[in-house]
Amino acid sequence: MPLRRAILATLVFALLLYGFWTQVAVFGLAKTLGGHIGSAFTCFALLLAVLWFFGFRNHQEDLGTRDLGHSFYLRLLRVFAPAVLAVPYLFFSIPRHEFHFVYFAGLALLPVACSALIEFTQPAKKFTWQDFVILFGIALVLELRVFSGAWPYPGLGSLPKLYLADVALYVYLVVRRLDRVGYSYIPQANDFFVGIREWAFFLPFALGLGFATGFIRFIPRHPSALAIIGALLITFLLTAIPEELFFRGILQNLLEPRLGANGALILTACLFGLSHFHKGAAFNWRYVILAAIAGIFYGRAWRSRCHLFASALTHTLGAVVWSLWFR
Repeated sequence: MPLRRAILATLVFALLLYGFWTQVAVFGLAKTLGGHIGSAFTCFALLLAVLWFFGFRNHQEDLGTRDLGHSFYLRLLRVFAPAVLAVPYLFFSIPRHEFHFVYFAGLALLPVACSALIEFTQPAKKFTWQDFVILFGIALVLELRVFSGAWPYPGLGSLPKLYLADVALYVYLVVRRLDRVGYSYIPQANDFFVGIREWAFFLPFALGLGFATGFIRFIPRHPSALAIIGALLITFLLTAIPEELFFRGILQNLLEPRLGANGALILTACLFGLSHFHKGAAFNWRYVILAAIAGIFYGRAWRSRCHLFASALTHTLGAVVWSLWFR
């Protein structure tokens, strides 16, 4: 990463952390956590830092085209290096006297196991059984809330998702060296145009189907500009980027060589919809359908230039408009 870009990324990251810290005070998380808010915030900052700084590498130097070394020792290093993703848990649990070795071991071994599976089998550059095992495993860990007990407090639900996004990012960009993921926080010239365009295309479907099925109702509100900006940033970083990395940058990307662009787009959108089945009900079919339709437009935004910034922007706009003005 060039020095100027590294300095810029660090300054912006510091501002983001300051913004998140102010939100901690607003929502009273310190009282919820019973003290030691610094340990929780440090854990959050470390997990977010992986996603953040990885997005400021030179976008033209795709990891998929670089030789990262093939000696046995370098391969072992690639496999065992992501065990450090368990370190943020230490910063959270030790000061609170809540350290559990089972959680620490699981957080360390999951990325190592995923990395070893890819490193020592060398799958083709398309969806394979190894990808099914890894991606299904990550999804299952998230849906079953396997690591929720590591951060067992209200308000910390984003931490397991950030951890799993870090795992996916490392496995597929460093070990798998997957091309065309488009993971970057440096927007390209048309990312804003594509992201807003696909959101505008999706909006009539969301409103029409949402009102027709009774899934949404309009709530007139007048949130402040600061509240809107905060919602956009939080949604973009903690929801849109992790989900778009998983569904578009990795899954849709891997499926395209097997199913073609349209087949991959539709299947990924359907899986994205199904991942929302538990929203407020045992099986919320309305939300599944709306999320699947949204996934079509998120996928269109990604494949326009294979850049996650665009699809994450579409995702963010849809989620924020819904959360602020609809229920």
